[in-house]
Amino acid sequence: MTLKADLPLHADGVNLTLEELLAYKNQAVHWSTPSKSLWSSMAGQHKSATIGRGMDFNEVRLYQPGDDIRAIDWRVTARTGKPHTKLFSEERERPVMLLLDNSGSMHFGSTLLLKSVQAAHFASLVAWIAAREKDRVGMVVYNGHKLRDCRPTARQEGPLRAMHTMITSHYESLHQTAGKLIMSVAIKQLHYLCPKGSDIVVISDFYALTPSSQSLLSELRKHNQIFFVHVSDPLEQGYTSFQGVENITDDKRTTRVDFSSSKPRHALQHQYNTHIKYLTEYTRKLSIPLYQISASKSLQRHLDQLEPISYGRR
Repeated sequence: MTLKADLPLHADGVNLTLEELLAYKNQAVHWSTPSKSLWSSMAGQHKSATIGRGMDFNEVRLYQPGDDIRAIDWRVTARTGKPHTKLFSEERERPVMLLLDNSGSMHFGSTLLLKSVQAAHFASLVAWIAAREKDRVGMVVYNGHKLRDCRPTARQEGPLRAMHTMITSHYESLHQTAGKLIMSVAIKQLHYLCPKGSDIVVISDFYALTPSSQSLLSELRKHNQIFFVHVSDPLEQGYTSFQGVENITDDKRTTRVDFSSSKPRHALQHQYNTHIKYLTEYTRKLSIPLYQISASKSLQRHLDQLEPISYGRR
């Protein structure tokens, strides 16, 4: 049973509002600290390979002719008897592009939030963290009916435009029947908008991901870093304490399921495992890290344990 107190601030779990997405601006402060850096754990520090006199300490090595004498590490030099130099890595901006799936299969939730709402919450958190790191933020959202996007923009304008795009798309998709717009169209638009050297975060349940998109993603992967964030619901895995008969719909079909029997739960679990196996192999071929979040609990409750379920091919 889900209590109202379990819901994220300002959220009802179904609709999407500016207030609930703005709340992640304060959460970004928490996750941007070195010990809680969600974005760093996903993307790594936004550092170039250039070694120079920058803000972030990188390593100590033996002094070489031409090194800046101001960078000499006198403690290590005294301890070893040989001159050593501190090296610093220079930070470089990496635009952040978000691809958000807001199609029919994402409008499902059996416990706390619709998957589409949880996806928007995660996108908002990443957008605010990126803005705090002084990276530009852009977005592509598709809902099966319409494609919406905003170009990478700096400062607070980036997250704010992304939130407006998410809210508009979510409202449209809740009030329309399933559309025919496919995910590959959104990936093509992402390819068009994405500056080289971007961090790309794709947030979806990936039921609409087809083999035909592999070539597009492979091309994007050449010049950018891509992350997949899979959004799931416990009922998709057959987990429920409900023992009665209920209708389940995915915007296309409605099925009456008897949860007092183990057969439908096992069938759901098998379908889910098959999908995860497909998605894991898909991301490994493209060397894309795959993360997973659940719509059954708020982000604050499980982001501490956010780990890739697949690291991609090595």
